[in-house]
Amino acid sequence: MSEDINKIINELHIYEKKLLKELEKNEDAKPEEIAESTGLNIKSVMSAAGSLASKDIIEVEKDVEEKFSLTENGKKYAKIGLPERRILNELKEKKELAMKDLAKIDNIDKKEVNISIGWLVRKNWAKIDKGVLHITDFGEEYDKLGDDESLLETLIKNGKLSQKKFNEDMLKGLSALKDRKNLISNEKITSHSFKLTDLGHEILDTGFTIVEEATQLTHEQLKDGSYAKLRYRPYDINAEYPLFFPGKEHPLRRIIQEIREIFLNLGFTEAKGEYLESAFWNFDSLFQPQDHAAREMQDTFYVKNPLTCDLPDASLVERVAKTHEDGGNTNSEGWHYDWDEDIARQSVLRTHTTGISTQALANWDLPIKMFSVGRVFRRETFDYKHLPEFHQVEGLVAAPGINYQNLLGTLKEFYKKLGFEVRFRPAYFPYTYLSTECEIYLEEKESWIELGGCGMFRPEVLEPLGVKVPALAFGLGIERLAMIRYDLSDIRMLYKSDISWLREVPLEEGINFE
Repeated sequence: MSEDINKIINELHIYEKKLLKELEKNEDAKPEEIAESTGLNIKSVMSAAGSLASKDIIEVEKDVEEKFSLTENGKKYAKIGLPERRILNELKEKKELAMKDLAKIDNIDKKEVNISIGWLVRKNWAKIDKGVLHITDFGEEYDKLGDDESLLETLIKNGKLSQKKFNEDMLKGLSALKDRKNLISNEKITSHSFKLTDLGHEILDTGFTIVEEATQLTHEQLKDGSYAKLRYRPYDINAEYPLFFPGKEHPLRRIIQEIREIFLNLGFTEAKGEYLESAFWNFDSLFQPQDHAAREMQDTFYVKNPLTCDLPDASLVERVAKTHEDGGNTNSEGWHYDWDEDIARQSVLRTHTTGISTQALANWDLPIKMFSVGRVFRRETFDYKHLPEFHQVEGLVAAPGINYQNLLGTLKEFYKKLGFEVRFRPAYFPYTYLSTECEIYLEEKESWIELGGCGMFRPEVLEPLGVKVPALAFGLGIERLAMIRYDLSDIRMLYKSDISWLREVPLEEGINFE
């Protein structure tokens, strides 16, 4: 036990030791007395006391004393009487008064009339009948000071009085005066006292000396060798440290960067697109019919300015149109309708990033191994899992000889780098065949969660773009991934800028690349 006590004593700051020495002399010493005796300022005394209290060496008791005094207005009423008292004195002579005549009474201000009437009725000194104020029997016989009046008289005699000295009647008077404006003022005086605990007494019984201790070295001390003569204060490596919140990337931005790095490490090239896109690239190039429900206003944001977008070269547009109408050169039957160039020119906020993939297929040299990540827009209702704007990422590989097995192998590697075990199940997407949904396993929930889709681009997508090789594509919503990674139940949390949550997200939280 002595070793523990000595360890505690050695780790005490010199201010803490000075405070303990003063309490050893006089356990009832006040902070102000200790400050004067030790030469410390009051802030240092209280800081030392707080530190000792945290170590269970002393107890700090806080006492708040509230003192009341009269304002200038309160002093005035203490001398001439409350306005309702002055009206009552007049009523005792005249028995009744027209309310319009109240302001004619000496020392009654017009502003006081309505307040006085309220208090006359409240105190049952008078009652109102058809604009006339009548004295009550109670008011007729009331000839003593009320609790509020008595307190006014007491305060003007004493100047300032602690609430601790108030009796029950004075407390009633205080409550009444507090209901009125600008009659009394209050001042709260906080005082502290210290009490040694058993540990504090044990430390003092063990004893210690107060010696100046070094907490840091100067260049001069190192140079002249005086550092060797200094006594150094031990420190507690288990002491609590203050919380700090360093600057860091937003969690959503961090995940986007990590996904980008995964693709780059897998040898993909990043492609970027514009938020504003033509319906041609957003829908038509993906073999999505022009009367498809997804194109309706309730699903897509159409833009008025610019109202239309330019289309690519006429031959590409003609091939896409032909494929929609009768299948073109794809051995497909198409959609059996007259394709409309004006509809294809419509300006939309892109609903996915797949339009970037079809533009790459049309314009890049083969083979292609690219990815894109960006914001997309859909007319969704705000709720815990839907937003009208969110982020989407997708990858594309187009090269001779690739097949569905390559797609699954690429996805396994991609999700492995995300830190997930993945499985696949058949699905339907309008512009891919074969199509697959990817599910990841969450150990903490012991369940499989859908996270992304994939497939081989259909000939109706590739042939009009002039692509003669197979192409695989896959993608996922980044916000959904973020919700899983940060265990969020509400997607809106990612955009609320909740500073508490942002501070709590660990710096090391992220994607496992191993």
